[in-house]
Amino acid sequence: MTFIKPLALCATLALLAACGASDRIAVQSPEITETVPIRYASVEVKDVSLPEYAAADELAQQAPDGTLITSKVLWADSPARAIGLELSRNLASLTNARIAPEPWPFEAPASAALDIRFADLVAGTDGVYRATGQYFVGVYQGRERSGQFDLSVAYDPKGGAPAIARARGRIISDLAVFVARNGLR
Repeated sequence: MTFIKPLALCATLALLAACGASDRIAVQSPEITETVPIRYASVEVKDVSLPEYAAADELAQQAPDGTLITSKVLWADSPARAIGLELSRNLASLTNARIAPEPWPFEAPASAALDIRFADLVAGTDGVYRATGQYFVGVYQGRERSGQFDLSVAYDPKGGAPAIARARGRIISDLAVFVARNGLR
């Protein structure tokens, strides 16, 4: 009898913990099918800068009046870390160059450093996922560059968190193409 009480208590606590747990969703980047030549053999992607709402664990949507609505669904990974890794992986696949996120894992320094600063990165309740901001390319020898980006991807707002996650994957992939073509050439 004394064995059953602790077992029942453990089962009850596990059930309560499961009821309060939030779902988590991972982002999968679309497959890269093109190649974009760049002028650098290696690029270090600095930690990305995100607005506070985009850096939060909770998925957020923006209503037409600008209000941000958060859900109980959480990103599977820290958004800043995940986006930095997605961007690095996408750029490496696109360019066939040695590209890695900060901290630079190789002994020889990178030819260039890429800094991405988002002004907005949000799914609208209107079915459009938007990303705006600036990129900066620092080089040790040669011409430094900077520019702005304003990208959008359509998604089905009725698709919930999976549709938002797919849209974020697509927009980060599109950002990699944009930066490769405009900032790293």
